[in-house]
Amino acid sequence: MSQINMQSVNKTLDSLRKNNMEAYFCENSEKAKELVKSLMKKGDTVSHGGSVTLAQTGITEILKNGDYNYLDRSAANSREEIEEIYRKTFSADVFLTSANAITENGELYNVDGNSNRVAAILYGPESVIVVAGYNKIVPDINAAIKRVKETAAPLNTKRLNCDTYCAKENKCVSLNNDNSFICDGCHSEQRICCNYVISAQQRKKNRIKVIIVGEELGY
Repeated sequence: MSQINMQSVNKTLDSLRKNNMEAYFCENSEKAKELVKSLMKKGDTVSHGGSVTLAQTGITEILKNGDYNYLDRSAANSREEIEEIYRKTFSADVFLTSANAITENGELYNVDGNSNRVAAILYGPESVIVVAGYNKIVPDINAAIKRVKETAAPLNTKRLNCDTYCAKENKCVSLNNDNSFICDGCHSEQRICCNYVISAQQRKKNRIKVIIVGEELGY
């Protein structure tokens, strides 16, 4: 990593701590995996949101090793079973996720379709662990909004085979007219930008734990 990137990382870590979130930096995915394991206890009920980052780092594999009560939606056989896992997740000990963007001001920015992910970040699980590559760091919320519209949403809709404007054109349709907060103009039934959440200063100190990894990870 270049010096300018580390300056940005350190500024972000300091800001997250000021916002009552635990904040860590790990040089690589292997160290991030070890840190995640240290933040959970054997027997914990754990779950996670959909995340390319958690798959790339191998963290989802940790949850399958038998040490935890893993609420695994990939093992569900029906939409009803998936929805039941979503509801059980609110009582989990640990919820793992990534973020669409993290600002240097210490804010997490996340946009969801089903919104089980943002719901669990906001309330329910006793502990929330956010793992993100340093590429998710942006200067401020405006840059976070732009990142979702130009990077995260197009790549995720392609990954999920969604029939949306951004999947075809590699940018949000709203950018044709303005740079509004909401993804104005997209009315696809497969739209993934339905609920927008900014996590700033937290009332419950250190419930949210953010691990920034010195690798480019996820979308």
